[in-house]
Amino acid sequence: MTDSSDKKISAPDPVEISQAMTHIAERSQRLVMEFLEHQDPNALGLSDPLNIGKAFTDMTSKMMADPAKIMKAQMDLWQSYMALWQTTTSRMLGGTAGPVIDANGDRRFKDAAWNENVVFDYIKQSYLLTAEWMQRTVHEVEGLDDKTRRKVDFYTKQFADAVAPSNFVMTNPEVLRETIESGGENLLKGLENLLEDLERGKGKLSIKMVDEDAFKVGENVATTPGKVVFQNDLMQLIQYSPTTETVHRRPLLIVPPWINKFYILDLREKNSFIKWAVGQGITVFVVSWVNPDAHLAAKTFEDYMLEGPLAALDAIEKATGEREVNAIGYCIGGTLMASTLAYMTAKKDDRIKSITFFTTMVDFTEAGELSVFIDEEQLGALEDRMNKDGYLDGRAMATTFNMLRANDLIWSFVVNNYLMGKEPFPFDLLYWNSDSTRMPAAMHSFYLRRMYQENKLVEPGGITLCGVPIDLTTVKLPTFMLSTREDHIAPWKSTYAATQLYKGPVKFVLAMSGHIAGVVNPPTDKPKYGYWTKTGRAPKDPEKWLAGATAHEGSWWPEWKAWLDKHGGGQVPARVPGDGKLKALEDAPGSYVAVKAGD
Repeated sequence: MTDSSDKKISAPDPVEISQAMTHIAERSQRLVMEFLEHQDPNALGLSDPLNIGKAFTDMTSKMMADPAKIMKAQMDLWQSYMALWQTTTSRMLGGTAGPVIDANGDRRFKDAAWNENVVFDYIKQSYLLTAEWMQRTVHEVEGLDDKTRRKVDFYTKQFADAVAPSNFVMTNPEVLRETIESGGENLLKGLENLLEDLERGKGKLSIKMVDEDAFKVGENVATTPGKVVFQNDLMQLIQYSPTTETVHRRPLLIVPPWINKFYILDLREKNSFIKWAVGQGITVFVVSWVNPDAHLAAKTFEDYMLEGPLAALDAIEKATGEREVNAIGYCIGGTLMASTLAYMTAKKDDRIKSITFFTTMVDFTEAGELSVFIDEEQLGALEDRMNKDGYLDGRAMATTFNMLRANDLIWSFVVNNYLMGKEPFPFDLLYWNSDSTRMPAAMHSFYLRRMYQENKLVEPGGITLCGVPIDLTTVKLPTFMLSTREDHIAPWKSTYAATQLYKGPVKFVLAMSGHIAGVVNPPTDKPKYGYWTKTGRAPKDPEKWLAGATAHEGSWWPEWKAWLDKHGGGQVPARVPGDGKLKALEDAPGSYVAVKAGD
């Protein structure tokens, strides 16, 4: 082999590598023994199997019923392997040959040695061929119901991601190079990182994704000036300090998800939606949800409505003297706002004059990859856990979301932290992602069963809140809906279904990227993502909408601001937090947001 990368991955002296590995083994044993001495013997263990056994049993039985199809699939794989052998042999003999399968920008294989070194190129391509074949073969099994097929597809991909050669020392050229150059110190440091993560997770692996010491809420994230002007058991209400002389007459109420913390909208000055909105001349109020413990186990979805947006509306009127409000709901916060608007309509409460939904599902017919976690067996096991503790641990939710992007949010850190022995980078978004929250047992059970499992919210009268049947078709407000094209949590075609429910004028905007990056996309000189808009009434078919939509470069934020200006109610002098009937309780971002899931 004459590839240039061969020099980088040349075989080390066998005596040196033997001595290094002996040294690693001795130190590893000592580290592990010291770790185990400090552990509860009942703490280490595997998590629940997520009820995947039955799904794969069903898939296997259906697959075995068609032996001819199995034989064809095996022959297809064999032919692919033969083609790879031929191209690899040609390269080893000094010839040139193109790849049998391309990595297509897969970041796991970005190191040059994956292409330049014949051996690693062979390992890479054999993995890609096998993974693609395995996922395609499983997906094409006939006779499975949709839920079983979705679950089998999802966990087959999880398995394929887990066994990638990039995840192992001896088949990752970058890790091998680091191991040789450092004499194995990277593996020792990686083991220390692993044990620290296990200790922090109390026996369960809690992968450190970010340098947590690099950030502190209120100091270098969530720093937009403001005051907490109201609080109750479930939330603190923050009013932000104005930076303009005049503002919209109607304040803006932002209801974020309580599955995460609100400061995704206030990460840093350069990408803070809250700071930007304040700078546009808007009086911004934000609900900062509590990080609940067992004392709030009985809090229900109704309580979140009563003590969340409805309590906030009362407080805003006291703080500003203004009864009319515009509102934003983000993710599950949007689901709550949709329910609240239907409740308010039934109660003839017209305080909200326009509504904006960020990546919000109300029709859960096609709930995307999260639906693989929703079936009777899993919900029953989850409820047993929640009833025991009074809440769902935030780490369980974080693991679920991370599995949707396992290569980016799990395996990349396994390689960086445990194989390369490095510390994770200080990244504000990942700091927020790691700052998880708990879910009260009663509320979360209702949400998962009545919405995800039974899809009752979309049915008129399908759910009842505080004695009021909820009918989303009664909502007639001007509505701005933002969805994101690569959203794995709230798939855009699922969120789009709400355009056919609301009876008021609906403006639907589709942003590029995903659930977070598509929303937190500030105006800049060098725009990263764009968006699509379309005039007129939204057709029933989302693909038809996209086919007729106009693409725009840059941030969608100014598009939303132009829409909101029509509903701002004119201009009034800027309002200072604490100057109204509600006095300031503490500085933003408040104390509720500072509570960690592990506290």
